[in-house]
Amino acid sequence: MSSGRTKADLVIRNIGQLVTVSGYSKSPCVRPDEPSLGLIGGRESRKACVASKGGKICFVGFSNELSDTIDSSSATEIDASGGLVLPGFVDCHTHTIFSGSRESELNDKLSGSSYLEILKKGGGILRTMRETREANDSRIFDETRDRLRRMVSFGSTTIEIKTGYGLDVENEIRLLQVIKRLSELPEIDVVPTLLSAHAIPPEYSGNSSAYVETVVEPTIDVASKEKLAEFCDVFMEEGVFGAKEATKILEYASLKGLEKKIHADEFSDLGGAALGAKMHVVSADHLMHASSEGIKALAQSGVVSVLLPGTSLSSFSQTYANAREIIRQGGAVALATDNSPNSWIESMQLIISLACYLTKMTPAEALIGATINAAHAVSRGSKLGSIELGKQCDILIMDLSNYQEIPYRIGTNNISIVIKDGVVAEINVQS
Repeated sequence: MSSGRTKADLVIRNIGQLVTVSGYSKSPCVRPDEPSLGLIGGRESRKACVASKGGKICFVGFSNELSDTIDSSSATEIDASGGLVLPGFVDCHTHTIFSGSRESELNDKLSGSSYLEILKKGGGILRTMRETREANDSRIFDETRDRLRRMVSFGSTTIEIKTGYGLDVENEIRLLQVIKRLSELPEIDVVPTLLSAHAIPPEYSGNSSAYVETVVEPTIDVASKEKLAEFCDVFMEEGVFGAKEATKILEYASLKGLEKKIHADEFSDLGGAALGAKMHVVSADHLMHASSEGIKALAQSGVVSVLLPGTSLSSFSQTYANAREIIRQGGAVALATDNSPNSWIESMQLIISLACYLTKMTPAEALIGATINAAHAVSRGSKLGSIELGKQCDILIMDLSNYQEIPYRIGTNNISIVIKDGVVAEINVQS
């Protein structure tokens, strides 16, 4: 009876609305609209269905068509109860490995201090650097693991993690080694990024060139040799790293086999977007002050623009990335939490809401930005970010009737089930 049919080990039935986001595995979706979501179902008479085998999707369609190609006789069955089913979120920009917190800086922001002013006084990144350097590996692992599990509970199944709170060779490599241990957690895929070019520590104050030569480049050497990182990022900003240093760092990283990313035009327009386009980085992130010329250059070069609306909110910057201009120019937009001590946001659902309410992205644009385009921002568009045959079975089941409810229900966790690699994730969330 099962001859010629694939023997599935997981079947999700009774799906109300299925969001597949299919058709963008080779390149991001640059002008998203509702048809781009690849919606299936939504009618009581025909319920959508998804099946997987060995963690890979082997069927996408309607329940009454399943038996034609799939043997589900011994599969684990999940009843979606008419709910919304969509790909797991890809959080493609986080700084979630650190120790300590900076809640007291909220009062500084409320009093009018800017992000860069707090940094100049030894707060911000430098405060977290001190707390992270003082913490042992076990503490850093435990604190980061608990954050990751909470992020999974909100629907993130793949999370990029940047270093950047060690800021010397020993501690940056130590953070990468802890990230490697975290990547063994079964409920999450971790993408490791080296960001030793995150700030200039006090011991190198006024001598950024020496810091690049004695810390940034050696960490790139070790990360490459020991395969501890896939990407190298640089914070190009006033008072941190300029265009010349950013170019040197990214060229060196590329020479050593690491893919390139850039923090671009977050607090000022230093031409980071244009530089990212010129250097063909995988993604240019933040872009709150990117010029029209920089945005056009990114779109023409095919670089993914990663927008972080939660950071504008938490930094009191009053400026948000121009999502409408990026999309109009034909650029691919991805979204991420920027989870960090400055922007302690763990929910991609909240980010989707902020993208709609603060950057005027449509619900369809935001959802695509949180799934397939975010997957491309970490070079994983061919493996995940959509529900298609052969792709990784990372799936969310939500107690919602349609995708437009995600941004509409601001701050609500709508997740009922998270499926990772074809297995229901058991998440012991720590408060």
